Amino acid sequence: MSDTPGKQQNTAAFYGQAVASFAVAMAATAIGIFKLNADAWVRAFLAIAVLYLVTSAFTLSKVIRDRQEAATPAYHPFEKL
Repeated sequence: MSDTPGKQQNTAAFYGQAVASFAVAMAATAIGIFKLNADAWVRAFLAIAVLYLVTSAFTLSKVIRDRQEAATPAYHPFEKL
């Protein structure tokens, strides 16, 4: 049994669930903004705000992931020889 941890991979089902969840949330938000009883400029402002929130959430998750990967030591297969 090896005591060196490999890179952890997500399953295809977990990836699919995450993508489907994101798609449902974005569709529900878009439908909610579209059906909102308000002027067009209000709906447009909310749509832009949602898009900005989504892009900043992606950026934040990437920054957090990169910081965590930098903090873990790199795996070298021949380091114990």
